[in-house]
Parts: sequence; structure tokens; C-alpha cells
Amino acid sequence: PVWAYYVVAFVATGVGAVDQPARTSAIPRLVPAERLPAAIALNQLGFNTMAVIGPALGGLLIATVGVSTAFLFDVVTFAAAIVALLLIAPIPPHPGAARPSLETVREGLRFVRGRRVVLSSFVVDLVAMVFGMPTSLFPALALDVFGVGPAGVGLLTAAPAAGALAGAALSGWVSRIARPGRAVIVAVAGWGAAITAFGVTTFVLLGSPELSFALALVFLACAGAADVFSAVLRSAIVQLDTPDELRGRVASIHILVVTSGPRLGDAEAAAVAAVVGPALSVLSGGILCLVGLGAVARRYPELARWTYPAARPPERVP
Repeated sequence: PVWAYYVVAFVATGVGAVDQPARTSAIPRLVPAERLPAAIALNQLGFNTMAVIGPALGGLLIATVGVSTAFLFDVVTFAAAIVALLLIAPIPPHPGAARPSLETVREGLRFVRGRRVVLSSFVVDLVAMVFGMPTSLFPALALDVFGVGPAGVGLLTAAPAAGALAGAALSGWVSRIARPGRAVIVAVAGWGAAITAFGVTTFVLLGSPELSFALALVFLACAGAADVFSAVLRSAIVQLDTPDELRGRVASIHILVVTSGPRLGDAEAAAVAAVVGPALSVLSGGILCLVGLGAVARRYPELARWTYPAARPPERVP
């Protein structure tokens, strides 16, 4: 029944809200500050490697052996991941860490509200994801617009991750950027432009559905590459601009933004598609993403001016 899917999604997101901030705030405890951008990029590389393999393999399994067997495969791989987690030694709490309470939650929210650079990095990601995240439309686009079936849904889902994987593998130059805040604005503009171009391929079939589908995958890959550059830079800004004792709470807010933005984007894209169709929904979302980015850059000029706390950018890992 459909309601069961909502329950599973609710529970999975809830436990993810505990898991992800813990892993994110642990990275600065494992590497020195000057290596943090490189460590974040390496983390993105691993994540996007699996994000490419997962959807592509899922689409292939569904097309060949069915949905039930695909989910059985998912269960087996999750079990392996849980065993690996149980073998990892725990990281002791930070010496200055406060005990969880409503007051500590309020303290984290006050910090984010008062630190405009951190707040602007959250807002710019929300704008990009709410208006420029058409993932919920991939099944309709694959089946009704491009006519590529379930395997095409998997390819559309995997394409942004493939671009992000390539971007993460080539992200060593990110550590040498003198103004990472300005680079975030450029990266998000690249995301919006790529999503707009993807919308063009869905709204205007260029010659044939096959050619449009191939170009759509290319533009989604470009969007994924721009997104991973933005993610690495935004994470570095948040981590380096936040005191150690607040990092876990700020990471929780960061994860809230990162996880809720795409889901709000899914809802926005589906709602617009119900009125004007999926193709025009994607195209308008990309354009609104660029417009919203301009508004954020104007409202938060501190973001473009932000530089690394040290006198020079962090060193690049060889």
C-alpha cells in the first residue's frame, strides 16, 4: 500500500537526520583544518561513486529481474554496510561538547541566524534545490517524453551523480580558491544553467527523442559536477566558520537544509508539472533557480567576500 512507502521514507529520513550530522561533524576531528576541503572532496568522491552505481544498477535490476529482487539486493548491501560500521571504533566526544538540551538547540539556531555567511550558504542551497531539483519528474520524463522505460529512469537518476563523481575526482583545484564564497555563487549558477538546458531538451525534442535523451544526460551530468563543487565549498565554509563546540549542531542544521531542499524541490516540481506538464516544470525551475541565486547574492554580499580564516587557502593534498 502507498501509505507504507510514506512511513518507510519518514523513518529512514528521521534516522538519517541523526546519522548524517554525526558523520559530517566527525570529519574535522579526523583531519587538520588545512586538509579539510580535500577531505570533504574525498568524501564527496566516495558518496558519488555509490550514487552512480546505485541508481544505474537499480534500474537495470528492475528492468531484468523485477522490483522485489532489486530491493532484496538493497537489503543485502545494507547489511554489509552495517557490519562495516560496527567494526569502526567510536570517536570520543569533544571536550567542550554540551549535553543535548533544548537550550543547546536554540544556541545552534542563534549562531546560524547571527553568522550571515553560514546562513547564506544554507539559503543558496535551498534556492538551488527547491527550484532546480526535478528528480521526482524523472519517471514521467523517461516514460512519456523520452520513451526510454525503467532503464532510462535509472540513467536519468545516475547522470547527476556521474557528473558529481567526475567533479569530485577533479576537485583538487577547489582547495586553492582564494574566495570560496564567490566560487559557490558561480557553481550554483552553473547548476541552474545546466538544469535550464536540461529543461530545453525535455520541452523541445531536438531531432529525435534519442538525441534529446543523450543531451539530457550530458546536461544532468554537468549539473552534478557544478553541485559537487558547490557542496565541497559550502561544507568547507560552514565547517571552518563554526567553532568546534557548535559544529555538531550547525552540521545538523546543514543536513536539514541539504536533505529537505531536494524533497521540497520534488514537491515543487511535481506541483508545477500537474499544472503545466513535466517538461515546462523543469525548464521554469532552472530559470527560477538563476533568478533566486541573483536575489541571494544581492541579499548576502558577505558570501562573495568570504575567505579562508588563515592568511592563505588550505594546502592541497598531493
